[in-house]
Amino acid sequence: MRIASFNINGIKARLPRLLEWLEETQPDVACLQEIKSQDDGFPAAEFEKIGYGAIWHGQKSFNGVAILARGTEPKETQRRLPGDDDDEQARYLEADVNGVRIATIYLPNGNPQPGPKFDYKLAWMKRLRAHAGGLWDLEMPVVLAGDYNVIPRDCDIWAKDAMRGDALRQPESMAAYRQILGDGWTDALATHYPQGGIWTYWDFQAGAWQQDHGFRIDHLLLSPHAADRLVASGVDKDHRGREKPSDHAPTWIELTD
Repeated sequence: MRIASFNINGIKARLPRLLEWLEETQPDVACLQEIKSQDDGFPAAEFEKIGYGAIWHGQKSFNGVAILARGTEPKETQRRLPGDDDDEQARYLEADVNGVRIATIYLPNGNPQPGPKFDYKLAWMKRLRAHAGGLWDLEMPVVLAGDYNVIPRDCDIWAKDAMRGDALRQPESMAAYRQILGDGWTDALATHYPQGGIWTYWDFQAGAWQQDHGFRIDHLLLSPHAADRLVASGVDKDHRGREKPSDHAPTWIELTD
């Protein structure tokens, strides 16, 4: 079972690239972030044509998440991250697909920091950790996939001193991520690439792609029941180099049946 995460950075603008990737790689589940589409504008019919069922949680102009499943319909289990009834941003969606509980996550960026946006990021991560604890108690395979907007380690960025002032690399952000791992969740890519050096994001500016100045912010975290089935993980890097791409590359895992 291949489960992928892809921050598409505008589903309407990148739809040709997204359909191309789906048809070439055929993931069983695709967790999308930053679809930047209201619910009524989501192109579900385009995915149905190539055999994917879909659920989505949209928002006008920014944010937005979706889950696609090949040959089946995802069974929604949670819309919006619990813990703050006033939070209306479309950043979390969860479903069951073929016996696996899967969440698509678009964690807040947090810039500029310090400030209210960074405070919101840390509060959101605290809520995520609390909700993940409930998922843990289900004792079933769970995958928390998405754009976490956290660079966990120095080896997860092209130069260890780059972006030190950014919210993605603040000690508080990194510590909050480590707390989730400390609860027993497995970072799939870090497991298979402990030395780092594998990127999931390259900025559109300053020739970042051409110079391979990237970093890793797209993560798939696995519960023990999922981690026991993990056999492979990787990044479809070549899709970042195609015409009019997202600034992220699809990131994926494979679980045994």
